[in-house]
Amino acid sequence: MALAPDVSASTDPHPVEDEGAPINAPGLQYFVFGLFFIFGGITSLNDVIIPKLRELFTLNYTQAMLVQFCFFTAYLVIGIPGAKLVKRLGYMRGAVAGLVTMMVGCLMFIPASQNATYWVFLLALFILASGVVIVQVVANPLISLLGPQKTAHSRLTFAQAFNSLGTTVFPIVGAAVILGSLANVTADELSGAELQAYRQAESEAIWQGYLGVAVLIALVALAVWLFRNRLQGEKHEASSGLAGLDLLKRGRFGYGALCIFLYVGAEVSIGSIVINYLAQDRILGQPESVIGWMIGLYWGGAMIGRFIGSAVLRIFSPGRILAFNAIGAITLIAISALTNGELAGYTLLAVGLMNSIMFPTIFSLACEKLGPRAADGSGIINVAIFGGAVVPLLFGVLADTSGSLAFALILPAICYAIIAGFGIFARRPA
Repeated sequence: MALAPDVSASTDPHPVEDEGAPINAPGLQYFVFGLFFIFGGITSLNDVIIPKLRELFTLNYTQAMLVQFCFFTAYLVIGIPGAKLVKRLGYMRGAVAGLVTMMVGCLMFIPASQNATYWVFLLALFILASGVVIVQVVANPLISLLGPQKTAHSRLTFAQAFNSLGTTVFPIVGAAVILGSLANVTADELSGAELQAYRQAESEAIWQGYLGVAVLIALVALAVWLFRNRLQGEKHEASSGLAGLDLLKRGRFGYGALCIFLYVGAEVSIGSIVINYLAQDRILGQPESVIGWMIGLYWGGAMIGRFIGSAVLRIFSPGRILAFNAIGAITLIAISALTNGELAGYTLLAVGLMNSIMFPTIFSLACEKLGPRAADGSGIINVAIFGGAVVPLLFGVLADTSGSLAFALILPAICYAIIAGFGIFARRPA
């Protein structure tokens, strides 16, 4: 899953030394890695809960995509206030505040399940995502402070690997816990009191799964709280809430911010429907409870691709690699949409491999030569993650209107085409 980048995520192989000494807090980086793992994993759990809620509440794809809309809207609503909160509380206490908010969101799934009410699930997801955004605001700059500036990029890349590990592990475990309980009957066969009882019984797996996540978050929050005084003398500069909007007037940065919006939207759209897509008779023809684990292949491909990409990007132009991967994603989507069976299924899953280097590469190309405005640029990129709310919702509308998930794949394909254009446009240094 995409990370909100920090200014330390530079692709410069010879970054300048920091003006001040790095913070000496032995062992603290392991807790930060834990933060990356948790918020990455929680974000990818949406791909498991969508098919579950879609069946329980007999939703069309547009209604089901409200899960992603409510989750990623938090980036737009909470991003700037969350940053101000972290500046006020400090990194460690800010992380605890974010983790506690995530716990509240997880626990909200209990009344949502007991009431079997869809909008309460959506509210729980928004609260959960709000905590994720706050934790993300903390994690990126904090990992850059825990060591010399010249190795900040390698530390952030290593931390992103934990994020990818979370997006791979959580859906596999979540599919076993949440989707594994699907009954032999379906919600559209019931009505009245029977339907309500069915929804309450089947949604137990959801709140039980998120209760387990809440316990894990509580342990991490306790550990971070115990280390709350480790960071001495941290400094935060005040900035305008609208800082960076003028950067959108720069062609390279504006195009790049648009591509972040489209990339996150395309990645989330495919991840959201891949379980339902694979379950179709023309693809694998297996129930969601059987093939739900395969969502881990989509996110696992992104994790593997990051390791491959980190080596390839040292040899070839980042812009050309970005264009190559985007064209590769379009090709895989086309093959999947025009074929059937395992070929159609595995080619769509392989899009995850193409996604791997896109977010950090788009970011670095867009923010190239921003100099002292890099922090403002990073803030705008963070808001652009809101694409994960808008594009999936449009995908759902297209799928419902056309009656075909395969046809709706044209939307992420268009997103990748625009990204390929940016790769070509930005293939040369700014």
